[in-house]
Amino acid sequence: MTPAAAEFITPLTLQALSGNPVHTDLLDHAAEAAMGHIELARWADAVIIAPATANFIARLSNGLADDLLSTLCLATAAPLLVAPAMNRQMWQNPATRENIVRLEARGVTLLGPASGAQACGEMGPGRLIDPEELVQAIVSAGRTNRLAGVSVLVSAGPTREFIDPVRYISNRSSGRMGYAMAKAAEEAGAAVTLVSGPVSLTPPARVSVIDITSSGQMHSEILDAAATCDIFISSAAVADYRTREAAPNKMKKKDSEPVLHLEKTPDILAEVAALPNAPFTVGFAAETENLHDNAKQKLKSKNLDMIAANRVGDGLGFDVEENALEVFWPGGTQSLGTAPKENLARQLMEIIVARYREKTAEQSHEPAETEVSD
Repeated sequence: MTPAAAEFITPLTLQALSGNPVHTDLLDHAAEAAMGHIELARWADAVIIAPATANFIARLSNGLADDLLSTLCLATAAPLLVAPAMNRQMWQNPATRENIVRLEARGVTLLGPASGAQACGEMGPGRLIDPEELVQAIVSAGRTNRLAGVSVLVSAGPTREFIDPVRYISNRSSGRMGYAMAKAAEEAGAAVTLVSGPVSLTPPARVSVIDITSSGQMHSEILDAAATCDIFISSAAVADYRTREAAPNKMKKKDSEPVLHLEKTPDILAEVAALPNAPFTVGFAAETENLHDNAKQKLKSKNLDMIAANRVGDGLGFDVEENALEVFWPGGTQSLGTAPKENLARQLMEIIVARYREKTAEQSHEPAETEVSD
């Protein structure tokens, strides 16, 4: 928030409503040891100024950096969107018009303004556009066409292997990372199919979702879809074992210890990678120890194109909003530091796109796209 914004509504109010911290000071002594304003600029996937006053538009146009917001705008590489809100005469003033032209020439996206009744009692252009339009603009800002025409298959969540009608074998997977990968693929312009185990998540928009429960159902749906997809991202935590035969009725508690006969579930990831015309196949590895060695072994033994590994246990991986990944592919590796899972998914998708393009270029003997930088 700028100082002027804080005159209209307090930072405490926005913090209470959003559940997130509200930053106001350029030199925040609690954060500046880590260059807090630079960290904010790097953290953002998109920066939107709403409402953007005539004063702030003028300062932004002239490259000033005298408060937190203007400094962040200069320091960020993220898409910058400006939603003007001011009196119609201020909007139509030649100085404002010149500032807008200058910003648009720099690649800043203008959102609005809308026209209609204004707080001053006048009618005309200068109103802030509706919140729904702002949200849609933010969504669109993160979209690219790097995977236009490419079909992506993503698996997510756990499976449930029933012991009887009320008990099952499962794991702690929330499905968050898989859903974030599906969203990142859709934002990159791909046609996305998400095969999901039982989770409590809202599916990403514009993604086709197939709900499953067991590893057998997951196996069937994935193998059917994998035959025609270009990229397969296996982020589901499929149970490794299932009961040989589930009891038809609820098993009653008895004095004797029950014995469960287990069998291995199909190795879906390995089967997809072994298909005659296999898609570009990306696996995930959740490890409690020897992360690098175990991930590299899985990459090689299953003949994968790429694997993303993360540590789990002791508060890592499960039931948290953030994660960190070590990404491996034949001949290369890249570390993705701790970040919200949606941000991490976008970073990983950039690596997948680069490697996928490189592989398809090699197969067609065409030059690959420029390597994505760290």
